[in-house]
Amino acid sequence: MKKKVLICGAGGFIGGHLASYLLKEKNFDIICVDIKPLEFWFQIFDKNKNYSFDLKNYENCLSVSKNVDYVFNMACNMGGMGFIENNKAECMLSVLINTNLLRASKINNVEKYLFSSSACVYNAARQNKSFVPGLKEEDAYPADPEDGYGWEKLFSERMCRHFSEDFGLETRVVRYHNVYGPMGTYGGGREKAPAALCRKIINAKLSNQNFIEVWGDGNQTRSFMFIDDCIDGTIQVFNSQFKNVFNVGSEQQVSINEMIAIIENIAEYKVNKKYLLDKPKGVMGRSSDNTLIKKKLGWNYKFSLELGLKKTYDWIYKDIVDGVNNKKFTRS
Repeated sequence: MKKKVLICGAGGFIGGHLASYLLKEKNFDIICVDIKPLEFWFQIFDKNKNYSFDLKNYENCLSVSKNVDYVFNMACNMGGMGFIENNKAECMLSVLINTNLLRASKINNVEKYLFSSSACVYNAARQNKSFVPGLKEEDAYPADPEDGYGWEKLFSERMCRHFSEDFGLETRVVRYHNVYGPMGTYGGGREKAPAALCRKIINAKLSNQNFIEVWGDGNQTRSFMFIDDCIDGTIQVFNSQFKNVFNVGSEQQVSINEMIAIIENIAEYKVNKKYLLDKPKGVMGRSSDNTLIKKKLGWNYKFSLELGLKKTYDWIYKDIVDGVNNKKFTRS
């Protein structure tokens, strides 16, 4: 018999790609849930059962997880640095989603549960310089995560751990490092740096402008993971026998200025940079250390930043020029 899978946050970026992947596997009956109205889902598939529900509500969690075998929790209120720094309470309210989904999964005897965490859980003291060493899973403690969003993710990781220890619910946790790629938000306030910078350079090129605005001084560094690697790593962690928290990310750390140069080469268009030093920029440096996931699962990322940005740039360019889905992917 087919396994019944619940994808929470399926109308979002990662959830939509996960739904697409599992649909191709043909071994699952898939239930997709997101708080957004269906017309605003980034990807939607008629073969799946699709519902618009607020999963902060326990009764909704209990209903959609009934007779479900697997739960993938990708649902949270989040965005780029500008959004999470200015909406801390809203981000922390996502703790209700994971808490109520775990409670419902216990009641409904769910077989396995995956929680999507974030590199924002890591201790800020390890991220105060550019080009810092990659962060290992144990570097989340002693706890000093990103205020708001990071605390919610770290607390929810521990909820998964304790539901596993106390109630026997099989849980898996992945810590994503800056996921990007096609079919994601590129405007409206929730977009992350790769999509935002692609959009800015595309618009500058189309309007013949010679500059773009950059938040911070451009020296802050990150590693960015292409969406295909994200889905591959997620599935491998979910299918594994290990209950560890795993980094799922790229180890290719670049500065924002270096990423702009890569996008300029893709666009074949050079821009000047107007640095906005009063804008949110987050920690100075952050990158993934994949030692544990390589050792335990043999997984590593495959897409270079150059290749992933090319695919992302081409998709955003086409969407902007065509204007067909523009409102969907730039809404806040």
